[in-house]
Amino acid sequence: MGDGGKWHEAYGFGAAEIGALAHLYRGELYRSTVWRSRLDATTNWAVVTTGLALSLTFSSAAASPLPLVLVGLLVAVFLHIEARRYRFFDFWRVRAHILETQFFGPILLGHGVQTENRWNEVLYEDYRRPRLHISYWDALGRRLRKNYGWIFAMQAAAYAGKLVIHPVPLESLAELWERASVGPIPGQAMLLAGLCFHGGWAVIAFLTLRARRGRGQARTLPRQDRVLDLARETA
Repeated sequence: MGDGGKWHEAYGFGAAEIGALAHLYRGELYRSTVWRSRLDATTNWAVVTTGLALSLTFSSAAASPLPLVLVGLLVAVFLHIEARRYRFFDFWRVRAHILETQFFGPILLGHGVQTENRWNEVLYEDYRRPRLHISYWDALGRRLRKNYGWIFAMQAAAYAGKLVIHPVPLESLAELWERASVGPIPGQAMLLAGLCFHGGWAVIAFLTLRARRGRGQARTLPRQDRVLDLARETA
């Protein structure tokens, strides 16, 4: 056995242990992929229902804007479900990322398995007492900024367009209140509720912005993409 093999055995990482960790990484990556697909599913539901509401609202001059109001509430339910799902996706993704950076990273550099920073102990404790790593509100704000903020903005713009220009442009403020009214609910109340509804999402997205992980890290593209250059060389 070479020096590298003796070093691994001294720290409890032989060929069998390294193989087991490789399988563990595959399992964690699979779990994060499954939860990622569930995130895509709820986003697709929100997009499809919004498109259906737009079709119904602008289908005729006599069509009511009520479908846009109802689908806004439905999309809020989807956002709640997706925020919960995102917490679990983040849970599995963090574990996979630890294995990528702390286990596979040093091996790729030819340094073998490194445990000086005790990443293995941290991961062990996480398996013993697992806990989610992102709060519900932070997850909600993150999904708002990434996807749902745009969906809500489209709904608000379509609702305003329906009231202002469809089927004909407004001629008076009284006509706006009449178009916005739904049954016994006056138009002023409907517009105020809509303003509070969308304003509340904007406040959540802003307040959770400072709590995001990775803030302060560079997001610009590198001048030279060494990974892409290497891929082109081996293609």
